[in-house]
Amino acid sequence: QSGSREPYSVVGRSRNEGHGKRLTAAFEALEVFPALAESRNRVLALVSEERPSAGDVVQAIESDVALVIAVLRLANNADGPKRGQVESIVAAVELLSPEAVQGLVMTTETFEFFERGKTWDAAPERFRLHAVAVQRAADRLAAASGYPHRDRLLVTALLHDVGKLVLMHAYPGYPRQVHGPARTPEERLHYERRELGVDHALVGGVLARRWNLPRAIASAIERHHADDAQGDAAFVRLADMLAHYSLGMPVSSSELLRAARAVGFGPAELRTVLYDLPYPSNARPRAVEPCPLSTRELEVLKRLAQGMVYKQIAHELSLSTSTVRTHLHNIYGKLGAVDRAQAVLHATERGWL
Repeated sequence: QSGSREPYSVVGRSRNEGHGKRLTAAFEALEVFPALAESRNRVLALVSEERPSAGDVVQAIESDVALVIAVLRLANNADGPKRGQVESIVAAVELLSPEAVQGLVMTTETFEFFERGKTWDAAPERFRLHAVAVQRAADRLAAASGYPHRDRLLVTALLHDVGKLVLMHAYPGYPRQVHGPARTPEERLHYERRELGVDHALVGGVLARRWNLPRAIASAIERHHADDAQGDAAFVRLADMLAHYSLGMPVSSSELLRAARAVGFGPAELRTVLYDLPYPSNARPRAVEPCPLSTRELEVLKRLAQGMVYKQIAHELSLSTSTVRTHLHNIYGKLGAVDRAQAVLHATERGWL
């Protein structure tokens, strides 16, 4: 409980032992970090349906830090060839049964919008708001750049600051007393290292490994503030800065440009993202649910979506017109569509086109 914890004190070399005990206790406290009650209720409502939509279940879980942690931990600690290798909620939902997800979510601790728990006070909601903001920014960047690990990135972005929760529990004066006059993310990290001997990124990486999450996720969490960050870590670093920027918080323009270059964005692309960020995303939907179409059927449907007629499709794919008709008949059947417009709409909404 928060009332029983020791007041914050700077951790020097002479207090390393106490430092370790504090962090261990904080790691254990994260075992019961609460989910937003609304998030839990939405997941439970979805998985209780007769034919749950995998895409809807994934999105509901991805909206909450605690649910993502719980589902990923269950998937990565289950016996089998996927142990320690499940990198996304998409993969976790495919691996786990709806009953397993339902049972896990039902036992998750929760907090309400208008309530504060004794142990975590207002931390879960503050943490969730920033995590979701970074996740949305990262998704916007991934969609714009065609990043191939978009599903994993959404998890990494949501969990990138999980080390802050550890430090928050270990040191009641964190972050205010530790960060002092620091204004930018880079300055705050510097003060953490100076005052505590560790920073939230490093602690977050340790925690991810403790949970047996895949190496790619743990490494990205650990390195999301590094100047030479690559892959997921580089995207999260830029997304974190963008989230701060969108809230009107100070961000170094030179650091922002440097982080953008690490993911292949120049000033022009970055200006577009900065302009678009406050508005709803029109990014291409993610292919969360498995596509029932064969590769050839998908090629036919893509050309149908471009407005091609049967003869054009047949010519471009070196098929006969009758074969194209057969493919379209199969496509309509698999998608439950009655015409080309419905088939294209159905496939587009699910991110298959």
